[in-house]
Amino acid sequence: MHYQAPQDLLKNRTLLITGATEGIGHEAAFTYARHGARLILLGRNQQKLDHVAAELHHKFGKFPSLFKIDFATATAEDYQELARHIALVAPTLDGVLHNAGMLGRIQPLLDTPASLWRQVMQVNLDATYYLTQAIMPLLLNAPNASLIFTTSSVGRQGRAGWGAYAMSKFATEGMMQVLAEELNDTNVRVNCINPGGTRTKMRASAYPDEDAMKLKTPSDIMPLYLWLMGEDSLATNGQSLDAQPGRKAGPAE
Repeated sequence: MHYQAPQDLLKNRTLLITGATEGIGHEAAFTYARHGARLILLGRNQQKLDHVAAELHHKFGKFPSLFKIDFATATAEDYQELARHIALVAPTLDGVLHNAGMLGRIQPLLDTPASLWRQVMQVNLDATYYLTQAIMPLLLNAPNASLIFTTSSVGRQGRAGWGAYAMSKFATEGMMQVLAEELNDTNVRVNCINPGGTRTKMRASAYPDEDAMKLKTPSDIMPLYLWLMGEDSLATNGQSLDAQPGRKAGPAE
């Protein structure tokens, strides 16, 4: 939380962000751009992507590369095709932030409809895996690359009502650990970030009665996102890190 990133931390580094049009992904895009990164942004809504691109251009004088893809419907082949298009504008990726995610509904696990279970897994797990698989050659092209997955406290300790979302995050933690070991002797390091309770739309849908003003903003938690994407974290691999260390899981008090 107290990391002070050098202004040029991400200069000449090309970073890909999923779910970049809102919340933490949106803030990460501006934070990374502020520290010199060239951005590739993925999202399902072209209008929102264009709006973020215009904002970034207005503030920093350069446009990100934009790619529209819907994680809820994309196939493994779609990600391979996407990777081919990305390679045309960025043959090397220095970092990837898997930020896109879907909450589903807060309800008992055994009451989760099959269609909702499949959709949450498709967005939170399958898409993350297929995209990682497709773009790994671009990460391996970099001198050093950081692959960041987004986790949650409910992906470490199960909690009643969090159902498919929690299961998808348990699986995400496992995927990170497996990849970290498999890539340990390469230039790619793999870690998870648990943002903790943060003032976003997803958080509000999970805790509609919570006082959002008691939560950290996406901007508040960016120090860890910067540290893990920059070269100060080169020795960190296979870790699940908290953007709000010591925060008690659950609604803000």
